[in-house]
Amino acid sequence: MTENSIRQAIDLALAPSLRAILDADYPRFSAAEMTRRRAAVEHLFGEVGLDHLVYCGANRFGSAVQWLTGWPVTAEAVGVLTPGEADALFIQHVNHVPLARRLAAPAEVAWGGGSSIDAAIATLEHRAARAGRVGVIGPMTFEQHASLSARFGAVANLNRRYIRLRQIKSAEELDWLRIGASLTDRGMRALSEGLRPGVSERDLAAMVEASYLALGGTNVIHYFGVTAMGAPDLAVPAQFVANRTVARGDVVTAEISAAFWEHPGQVLRSFAVDQEPTPLYRDLHAVADAAFAAVAAVLKDGAMPQQVIDAAEVIEAAGFTVIDDLLHGYGGGYLPPILGSRSRPSAHVPNEPFRAGMVVVIQPNVVTSDGSAGVQTGEMVLVTKDGIETFHTIPRGFMRV
Repeated sequence: MTENSIRQAIDLALAPSLRAILDADYPRFSAAEMTRRRAAVEHLFGEVGLDHLVYCGANRFGSAVQWLTGWPVTAEAVGVLTPGEADALFIQHVNHVPLARRLAAPAEVAWGGGSSIDAAIATLEHRAARAGRVGVIGPMTFEQHASLSARFGAVANLNRRYIRLRQIKSAEELDWLRIGASLTDRGMRALSEGLRPGVSERDLAAMVEASYLALGGTNVIHYFGVTAMGAPDLAVPAQFVANRTVARGDVVTAEISAAFWEHPGQVLRSFAVDQEPTPLYRDLHAVADAAFAAVAAVLKDGAMPQQVIDAAEVIEAAGFTVIDDLLHGYGGGYLPPILGSRSRPSAHVPNEPFRAGMVVVIQPNVVTSDGSAGVQTGEMVLVTKDGIETFHTIPRGFMRV
């Protein structure tokens, strides 16, 4: 498929406003959206009596940097936010600074020199920061924290408050997630079209990534589980691709996320290869479908997490369980609530309702009690006042290829 035909195919699935974002040289959120985010964070740390915020990330981890500036973290980034001042953003490595200045405007971007945290501390000193009045969002190393706290005393950890803030998506964020979902659908569709006896798991990874790379998509995950339906020994997709060859009679389970500038979709599906599903796999998938439907039926603004867990008891009623999380928040990280089922309990069930504007993934990975066989189904959805809205167009169901 040529790049033009790929673009035409995705254009059919995207509204004109989303195509304009996709086609931009470097897409940007509106000034109004970026102002909204900054105001929300300023309100957040103002609530706890702070004057300054240090936000950081490293090795493509740390969503606050991009959310506040537009710069996707590469090696390291440390920012300083002070109300009434332009953000100071310190970047590693020096050759990353020119692009960061383009993407992170109007932040004042500079190379962090020998230590980005030391550069941030110097900025705080210049801004007359006081001890006990500095907060942090993002992953901070022991050395960074030691340097910051040595100068400004106890540093407030605002990560939990920030995560709660990120649970509700703005209209513009939802648009970017819709693009990520469309790219993710392309990956799953490429898998379904290319999957056949004789291809390797490495081939599958190449098919998936090739389907969205030309459109600016990036890989978040493509997890595959490949095992023989007649003698299964794998119940959940693996996080690293094996060099196994797909054979007739295999089941292939897949979890795929492609992102558009760190805004991903997520879709999970199961495939029977050149053979009808065995009775066990038919039963597993029927229960997974029923669990998805039961969760979807209760999920809406005001629903409680325990209601979702209770709805999924169709899994245990059929004599099965789960390995993966039943449901998790998404978009800006792997967000709460992160829920298991009755037989595989959640680490923590929050006593807080779902809210309209939350984005979650419903993903009942139904498996046998001995963990030898399992299926995947599910996808990313938006919680609304009256129910859910899916981001994905790839058909659901157990597919034979």
